[in-house]
Amino acid sequence: MAGIEREVIVFAVAVLAGASIRLTYRCLACFREIIKHSLILMGIEDLVFWFSAAIYLFIQIYQTNSGRIRWHFILGVVIGAVLMSLLVKKLKNFWKIFLRKKC
Repeated sequence: MAGIEREVIVFAVAVLAGASIRLTYRCLACFREIIKHSLILMGIEDLVFWFSAAIYLFIQIYQTNSGRIRWHFILGVVIGAVLMSLLVKKLKNFWKIFLRKKC
């Protein structure tokens, strides 16, 4: 039982890691909407973001699985990113409706 509990915790960490990466990228996209950037600067920002995300995921894999990449960790990251995308979309729609009613 302890082995399955550990795997569930690893999966939960992977979901949170995927969600945090997706939310961070959405914040970067919002920053780009507020302050316009050139294509070169956007490319540099993307490069720094994805390099940082890769390091973050490597650290998470190393801490949870002793550096072993497992399919359920990758699945958890993808599920976390998808769930965060859906949550952001729902919040965006809610915010639009909320602003429409206030005005």
